[in-house]
Amino acid sequence: MLLAAGDTFRAGAIEQLQVWGERVGVEVISQQAGSDPAAVMYDAVQAAKQRGVDVLLCDTAGRLQNKANLMEELSKIYRVIQREIPSAPHETLLVLDAATGQNALQQAKLFGEKSGVSGLVLTKLDGTAKGGIVIAIRREMSLPVKFVGLGEKMDDLQQFDAEQFVHALFAGLAEEQPTAEEQ
Repeated sequence: MLLAAGDTFRAGAIEQLQVWGERVGVEVISQQAGSDPAAVMYDAVQAAKQRGVDVLLCDTAGRLQNKANLMEELSKIYRVIQREIPSAPHETLLVLDAATGQNALQQAKLFGEKSGVSGLVLTKLDGTAKGGIVIAIRREMSLPVKFVGLGEKMDDLQQFDAEQFVHALFAGLAEEQPTAEEQ
């Protein structure tokens, strides 16, 4: 496995991914801050091919859907990867903060247009946010939730369990009805 640090503009993003790479024992392909993210992806794809790795995980975080130039950069990254590996990317996951709300639907639509999003990762479910917006995204775009983030430790990213999610989403809303004896 290899990681690619394509978030080259957000301060500390490359270093943050390198720390995670060290924690899990995975090499991170990167360039200097401010470099062309598509060039990083090109380098990462070449390294993955040369080394015969099974999985190349590309971090392209930091793309704001209301910034046309950043969304075009995402399209460029996608095209570079597809040019080098025509069947790629095999999975494109959009990571959403559970507290995002209605803006998440717009994000999913725009990111889907630029990169062919195939699934969602819902993070920060360890707090008060419930992430109910994924129901609307699923209904409108048929995008499955693949993983949920329940914290910031290595084992806190878990496969999505729809039944558990629904129970957590509606917890406390349905009060128990009193029995006939209690009435």
